[in-house]
Amino acid sequence: MANPEESSPLLAEEKQTTPPPPPQPTAPPTMAEKKSVAATETEKGYNNGEWTADGVPLGGSVIGEPISRNQWDSSLFSCLGRNDEFCSSDLEVCLLGSVAPCVLYGSNAERLGSSDGVFANHCLTYAGLYMLGNSLVGSNWLAPWFSYPSRTAVRRRFNLEGTCESLTKSCGCCGSIMEDELQREQCESTCDFATHFFCHYCALCQEARELRRRSPHLGFNGRPVFVMMPPSEQMMGRSSGNA
Repeated sequence: MANPEESSPLLAEEKQTTPPPPPQPTAPPTMAEKKSVAATETEKGYNNGEWTADGVPLGGSVIGEPISRNQWDSSLFSCLGRNDEFCSSDLEVCLLGSVAPCVLYGSNAERLGSSDGVFANHCLTYAGLYMLGNSLVGSNWLAPWFSYPSRTAVRRRFNLEGTCESLTKSCGCCGSIMEDELQREQCESTCDFATHFFCHYCALCQEARELRRRSPHLGFNGRPVFVMMPPSEQMMGRSSGNA
């Protein structure tokens, strides 16, 4: 009599089946393979659901490409501004920059900051440095050391193009500095100081024009309030009925 275990067909298949070989360790992908995979994903136009059909990201630039920066609304020497809806504001900026730069700088700081007392603190500090510089050497040479960070703050908030970046585009110099973000920002900060030191009043006016267009003051640009008044006929009817 045969052994039932030996005559079972399932047992025979298990005996004939050999176990699979252990997986062989694979080498990590090389840099060329990673670039090839990234290029394939770019061609497909898909990367974590944030790419459009043309392979352009919705919230930024393509990997490896620098983020494009915005242009200033007006040039440094556009003293009278532009002939648009902000024309009267540009004339006010030009007047304040020529007669009372401390007030203009305080207004710029108020639009940039969000805490209380920003206007008074910056305006009074600027006025003190202005009078001290004029009393010592007869020129406003101390205030630019205090006010030039405002230009850097405006440039960073609205992602504006700096002086070094514009020179790189126009003449092709300083290309190696633009590749490193830290070196580029240090160079741009130095150019911001030089702009305030040599063209101080023009720099204040340019920043004021930019801020007034991009960050309107809530006190002067609030929404109008409509008051609903009853029609005159209803008022007459009520008055006659009461009589």
